[in-house]
Formats: sequence, C-alpha cells, structure tokens
Amino acid sequence: MGVSGSGKTTLAKAIAAEYKGVFIEGDDFHPTANIEKMKSGHPLTDEDRIPWLRILNEKVREDLGETIVLACSALKQSYRNLIATNIPSNTLVWIQLNCDRDILTDRMKNRSHFMPLSLLQSQLDTLEPCPNALVLNSTENTTQLLQQLKYFIHEQKS
Repeated sequence: MGVSGSGKTTLAKAIAAEYKGVFIEGDDFHPTANIEKMKSGHPLTDEDRIPWLRILNEKVREDLGETIVLACSALKQSYRNLIATNIPSNTLVWIQLNCDRDILTDRMKNRSHFMPLSLLQSQLDTLEPCPNALVLNSTENTTQLLQQLKYFIHEQKS
C-alpha cells in the first residue's frame, strides 16, 4: 500500500515471483468512471472507491489458499478494512511503502499512468499510516525490500 509512485506494483510483482503467488494489480479493476475522473485531475471520493475496494476484496477471496499479492493504494484504514473483509487476519501482511515526495514526483513524471502528478498531494493528504504494516523505504532496491519482508514474516511466525 502507498501513494502513487511509491513502488507498489514493482514490489508486488517481485513478491509474487519470489513466493510463486498470484499478482493482482488493483488499478486494473478501477471502473472507467474512476479512471476518467483521475485523468481529469479530480481525486476520488470514498464513494468512488468503495465499489472498487469491494471488487478487490472479491478478487483476493477468489484465490484464498494461494499466496496473493495485491498492489493497491489502500490509503485509509477503512479501505484496508474493506479489502480484508472475510479474510483471516492472520493470513494478511500489509506493506506500506514510503519515500520522499521528490522521488514520488520524479517517478510519476517518468511513467505512463492515468494518475496525474497533480493528484499526488491529495493522496499524501489522505494517507493514514497502517499500524500493523511492515513499513519500507521504497528507495531501497527490490532485493533489499524482499529481504526485509522475509525477516518480517519470519519474526511474525516466531
């Protein structure tokens, strides 16, 4: 989880490959109206997000029993609660990716995505820290991030 440009997709793909899991790109399930709204520079409201979050919950529950890696902003605790509905809490690992605003800006300028740079501040304003998440600095390379995840998972099992 994290704001646009934080590296969610990159890390999620690496985790799915490392753990032979199912990768789900949350952005792929946004309704067209949400995408058009963001493209036009308007932030989504909670009402815009709720149907999308419900779809993500359904997609995750379809593959319960598998290792599922979802790349999704999940900016508020209420959004994370909706995604986690009817999923055993002991099977979830939340990862919050953080990095400097300048890096987020550079990343967003150098990619092709429907989320415009003008909405970055609204995401930063909306972001609520996830109290039980593994918080990672997404300026580190993917190998380092995977090592930190492995350590976190090992510590959770101990």
